[in-house]
Amino acid sequence: MGGGPDSKPEHLLVILPFKEPTEIFDRIRKNHPNIKITFKSLLFTSTPWMGEEDIPKEIYKDATILVTLSALPPSPEACPNLRLIHFFSAGTNHIANSPIYTSTSIPLTTSSGIHGPQIAEWVILTALAHSHHYSFLHTLQKNREWDRAKNIKALQSLKDKAGQRLGVLGYGSIGRQVARVARGMGMDVIAYTASPRTTPESKHDKGFIVPGTGDPDGSIPEAWFSGLDKVSLRNFLAQDIDHLLISVPLTKETTHFIGAEEFAILGKKKNAFISNISRGQIIVQSDLIASLKAYDDNDPLDGGDGGGGLRGAALDVTDPEPLPKDDPLWEAPNCIITPHISGLGEAYVDRAFQVLEVNLDRREKGERMINVVDRKRGY
Repeated sequence: MGGGPDSKPEHLLVILPFKEPTEIFDRIRKNHPNIKITFKSLLFTSTPWMGEEDIPKEIYKDATILVTLSALPPSPEACPNLRLIHFFSAGTNHIANSPIYTSTSIPLTTSSGIHGPQIAEWVILTALAHSHHYSFLHTLQKNREWDRAKNIKALQSLKDKAGQRLGVLGYGSIGRQVARVARGMGMDVIAYTASPRTTPESKHDKGFIVPGTGDPDGSIPEAWFSGLDKVSLRNFLAQDIDHLLISVPLTKETTHFIGAEEFAILGKKKNAFISNISRGQIIVQSDLIASLKAYDDNDPLDGGDGGGGLRGAALDVTDPEPLPKDDPLWEAPNCIITPHISGLGEAYVDRAFQVLEVNLDRREKGERMINVVDRKRGY
């Protein structure tokens, strides 16, 4: 893609479940005058390439760049001029079975990097809500009760975060921002990645970074671990972790990556707290419930030893989603559940387009784009 006045025009097709971001489009047109923009509003669908959407065929046929959350052309033949697809999600597992993913080499980029600030706040919010017994305190407020003596034993059991250890399973942009905040609270951090990061350069974050956030040079973790095998994973989990953040992408290797044996390691010494902001299928949900129940049945406040279970969990993702009303996870003790909303925020749309704009500039200059999906790895 050239940047001169004689450059071939680009047709940017934007299909999103939001209102048209006119100010952002004006900014793109100003910086890239050769771009034509078409906007279509379409709600998220689970298999959008199977004809569930109502996008005219001629628009797909003419588009050279597609911005989407999930909607895709039904086949490679339907989009002969498409040269780039930018997703508004951090992952692409939801479209990994589409013909565009499996049968083309069209570059795919994601919005990884834009979620760190808001998801880190969710992780800390829910962890503190658990440790500070906020549900109980909120009940007192609703009941207009000023009763510090009520359940005072639990309130006095608070263990602040200073000196605790955060284990980040998947040290991407989200994990790096959680690590940054956690270190500010006095925690130490250890990181886990799929591949080894043995050099300073390999520890750098090479994706999109919201200014002033994250861990760009990878200097925060006290130690790094790696691997996609259970032995490596369990070695990491055995490092006296107080709080485990699960932020790995969902792939074949990470599906049900954490089950009964892994929860047993986490619960053995520290009765760890876990936060899952990745995908529900990363864990074996029934094993998580059993671990939470084991702790609750042997509550240290009642003289128990924690039963080798987890003291709590915060889940923004479940398996399945939406979580059925009769699912036993709803009744799991010490478990906070939210409906996959930790990444939302008013800055979401603008930041996702910022990633696209970085790559538009890079394409014009013939430079390598950021956030490019490796189809073999799955992210």
